[in-house]
Amino acid sequence: MQALPALTLVAHRGVEGDRYHAHRGTWTGWPDAQVTLFDAEAADEIGVPVLELRRNIITRGVDLDALIGKRFALGDATLEGVRVCTACRYLERQLDRPDIVGALEGRSGLRARIVAGGRVRVGDTVAVIGPARG
Repeated sequence: MQALPALTLVAHRGVEGDRYHAHRGTWTGWPDAQVTLFDAEAADEIGVPVLELRRNIITRGVDLDALIGKRFALGDATLEGVRVCTACRYLERQLDRPDIVGALEGRSGLRARIVAGGRVRVGDTVAVIGPARG
């Protein structure tokens, strides 16, 4: 995982250059495996570098749970919040941290669909557009 100044989100597909965009990710085929967002404050609280948590977009000061069932703009893209991206045993094995699932309970991130693709840059804000349509 690496921090980038910008990403290109491709509608109904994923993050350009990501393994899910290329249909090679562990959860490929799941309808909400297009993009994941994560709250950096949760990583800070448990003392894990946020990049190790393997999420696509890192936020600060955003209530990700409030985006479930909502359509929202992020940079030039439009997304729909689908469900919590729960930390799992797979992540614990990847990090060799058997405490991650418990430590992140209720704060594991957000799975979202990309409705309209576009560029997302560091510093872009999240703006709720309305209810999800799909």
